[in-house]
Amino acid sequence: MRAADTYGVSEGLPGYLDVTGAVLMGAEPRVTVGPGAAVSMPTGGVLPAGADAVVMIEYTQQAMTGTIEVVRPVAPGEGVVRADEDAAQGAELVPAGRPLRPQDLGMLSAAGITTLAVRARPTVTIFSTGDEVVPPATAELRPGQVRDATAVALAALVTDAGGEPADGGIVPDDAAALETALRAALPATDLIVISAGSSVGGRDETAGVVARLGPPGIWCHGLAIKPGKPTLLAECDGVPVVGLPGNPRSALVVFRLLGVPLVRLVGGCTTPPPEPVVRVTLARDLPSATGRLDVVQVRVSDGTAIPLFGLSALLSVLTAADGFLIIPEEATGLDAGTEVDVTLYR
Repeated sequence: MRAADTYGVSEGLPGYLDVTGAVLMGAEPRVTVGPGAAVSMPTGGVLPAGADAVVMIEYTQQAMTGTIEVVRPVAPGEGVVRADEDAAQGAELVPAGRPLRPQDLGMLSAAGITTLAVRARPTVTIFSTGDEVVPPATAELRPGQVRDATAVALAALVTDAGGEPADGGIVPDDAAALETALRAALPATDLIVISAGSSVGGRDETAGVVARLGPPGIWCHGLAIKPGKPTLLAECDGVPVVGLPGNPRSALVVFRLLGVPLVRLVGGCTTPPPEPVVRVTLARDLPSATGRLDVVQVRVSDGTAIPLFGLSALLSVLTAADGFLIIPEEATGLDAGTEVDVTLYR
């Protein structure tokens, strides 16, 4: 209808319009709306010529055959979606730099776009090091051996970040063997992750080997973070290299904070999806050393964050946690009752 024909109408003073035709779904209208007239149409139909508004059927009723009673006024454009309202000509439909979401695919389909260029998943090669490390499938451990608990968890984090994990295998504590393995992986990978071997010790060869792989070399060796202080970050001939601590919990905590964003960045994701965060109250005092970032695992219950403690080698602390909170570098701790943001594990 024409909006002007509804001005001033109300339930106490309805307006009357003649129904002069109908619009069929999926078809071009063959009727024109003149003064004092209305045309019936389904939701999603095309507005006929002469009409500038739509009134919902709930605000009308049939007064007599061919005449409707309108009890609510409408303004021009009401109930109408313009052809360019969802996306104007030349507008960006989906921004680059983020994973395609279901609604993004719907928007592209609505515009007739069924193929588009995307970034390939970055290949992340994961190496484990240590004479004591054996595959997880090892049925019986000899004294001094440990199953590789870190590589499979790192691979899952890589996959979650949009990367393609590649198993580099277990490399013994031998500088030549490690250098050979890393050099072989460099041409075919976008990011190298080395689990264990980054600590300062007699058998930790990672830093020396990485320094020889290619320029510019090591960015830093050691971070002011707990857990995860021995972390090594480098770039060798254009390939980022992350050396993680040997303790599984330290390795996974650091990789979630630094490695996951790096995987996304290498894959072209400059606008990553936000992490789920909940604001809760701290259940107990948390001490911390100033100048160091502390990452504390917590269990969330009834609006409170309950800190979980244990050695950095204990994976059970991570499996029991609902998420983690971060004590900033400038803080000397947090008092019980403090409101904190907890990043939840999905």
